[in-house]
Amino acid sequence: MRHSRLWSSIPAVLGTCFLCGSSLLAYPQQPPQHQGSEANRRGLGSNPEGSGPPCAAANNSTPSGLVVVIIDKPQLPSLDLRALRNPCISGAALQIHWADLEPVQGKPDWSKLDQLFSAAESSHKWVQLLIFPGFFSPAWALEGGVKTEPFAIQYGPGKGTVMKLPMPWDTVYLARWSAFLKLLSARYGKEPAFRVVAAAGPTSVSAEMSLPEKLQNVKIWQSEGYSPRKYLEAWQQIFQVCAADFPNQWVSLSVGIGLNINNQGRIERGEGARTRQTIIDRAMAVLGSRFVLQNSDLSAGPVRHPATQLVIGYSGRVITGLQMRTSAERESADMGGAGSPPLAFRRSIDLGMERNSAGQRIDYLEIYAPDVVADDLQPALHYGASLFVSKP
Repeated sequence: MRHSRLWSSIPAVLGTCFLCGSSLLAYPQQPPQHQGSEANRRGLGSNPEGSGPPCAAANNSTPSGLVVVIIDKPQLPSLDLRALRNPCISGAALQIHWADLEPVQGKPDWSKLDQLFSAAESSHKWVQLLIFPGFFSPAWALEGGVKTEPFAIQYGPGKGTVMKLPMPWDTVYLARWSAFLKLLSARYGKEPAFRVVAAAGPTSVSAEMSLPEKLQNVKIWQSEGYSPRKYLEAWQQIFQVCAADFPNQWVSLSVGIGLNINNQGRIERGEGARTRQTIIDRAMAVLGSRFVLQNSDLSAGPVRHPATQLVIGYSGRVITGLQMRTSAERESADMGGAGSPPLAFRRSIDLGMERNSAGQRIDYLEIYAPDVVADDLQPALHYGASLFVSKP
């Protein structure tokens, strides 16, 4: 999740609903349905010509296939879930702020999550919850002695806006976040569609492992006593909470990088990468086979995140996933094909689906809703889904 990856509307370009109900093929027990050429052109058919293998990945147990990223819009009373109708989609990843789920301590508003799980069950999609604390924690969670510092939001909507960020290791903040996770587990932990929960807490803008890291920010972190040891202990606590509270789910870690500050409080080149690796190792140790490694900045554009290849390298050892940086339909230049969304989309899919040295691919690929519903991207969407159908 970088740059302009959250938007205010999703175009209504899907076809009529009766075409999609019987053609959602995320589960193997449902036979493929033959659709006409118009349905296929609109992203509702099981494959481009209504024959051959089903569009969506047929794995009904592990996180796999193409996943649509659904973005909550707090100003609207419900989620826009039309993209779940596309049969090339196997799952849905919801991005939502903690502040909008629990505006009053201990009294969560579950209405949008209820809507999501109901739609996921009926359309045979699996769900990942990407709940954002950090900058987007409720006001009450930052009161009562929680240490915060004002930072500018690094990327995404509101970039440059100065907001309070709780220190990642603050014990009161982490305890309140952990209490919310327990409520979340009690409500949805046994939902069959609920496969992945994102590990978050020692975070800032999203569920990604990232903190403000500009030079002026690093000086603030030094003055506040940041150390890799504190940061690692905070992540260790979150992994243990997730392991205990979500025994039926996989737990994802979206990797960025740590800060280049060592345990003596001095700037040290390479410390951030070492911290990241240690966090990954600890997550694997605590979560075992339920650990998911993810990066949320996939792009075939001129600027590529090195963690994309890091995640691909882990494929075959743990469950792995990538999330597109932004929408190719709206930001084609950033995604690798200036002026041609289909080219940008296809190039980014190809990059994300590269095999590693062991011949393994990632398990799932997350795509923003505008690209899932765009007419001109349906051929590339079918192509991407076919890579999971044939994945060894």
